[in-house]
Amino acid sequence: MTRHAFPVRIYYEDTDFSGNVYHAAYLKFFERGRTEFLRDEGIHHSELAGQGIAFAVRSMEIAFDGAAHIDDLLTVTTEVAAISGARLTLNQAILRDEKVLTRATVVVVAIKTAGGAARMPREILTRFAPKP
Repeated sequence: MTRHAFPVRIYYEDTDFSGNVYHAAYLKFFERGRTEFLRDEGIHHSELAGQGIAFAVRSMEIAFDGAAHIDDLLTVTTEVAAISGARLTLNQAILRDEKVLTRATVVVVAIKTAGGAARMPREILTRFAPKP
């Protein structure tokens, strides 16, 4: 699996009083990167919801290595680190000019839209399973 890249422009609304990107804004950028990664893989949240399945973030570990600023053009990268019957682990990064500003490891779990845990859909397990 190759690394997926998604561009993000920084707007005034993304910054704090210091002119740096507010820490919680990075969560939105990571979410957009994950969604576009899945979309490019043919996995759409609306179709999963029609099957009664959704994804929920189980855990996220973030490291802030540098600051982004208004008007920056960033790249959010996403790649699969691991997959199991109910969990998808992704490594993500936010870069400016190939320099990593923020890194995250995200564990996403499958859930039933009606409530409770669910198995990862077979097509997702197959798509992201390690190749021999």
